[in-house]
Amino acid sequence: MAKFSIDPLSSIDGFVAGALVDSDSGLAMAKAGGGGIDLDLAAAGNAEVVRSKRRVASALGLNDDIEDILISLGKAYHLIRPLESNKNLFIYVVLDRKRSNLAMARHELKVFEKSLDFS
Repeated sequence: MAKFSIDPLSSIDGFVAGALVDSDSGLAMAKAGGGGIDLDLAAAGNAEVVRSKRRVASALGLNDDIEDILISLGKAYHLIRPLESNKNLFIYVVLDRKRSNLAMARHELKVFEKSLDFS
């Protein structure tokens, strides 16, 4: 598999940390930033969130894909975006809530995904 860089995500307003994560294994394939966040632990934990939400959506018969999952904390947004181009991967970013624009961040994640090369 190709090597990935998620460094371009650091230009998102309020960016604190981010990772490209394999949802099956919970392993971070690429990481950037940190801000005191253990990205390996976050990757594994958020892989569980993605798998769990997919199970629930399937059980409910929603027949739809997850576009993103937002966890809002008092000081930060944690945004999980499964890739449209590879359902086994997702982007995880932590944004400083005071310095970020959630709508723009979601748009920038979608644009970033299009730049990923899986060849």
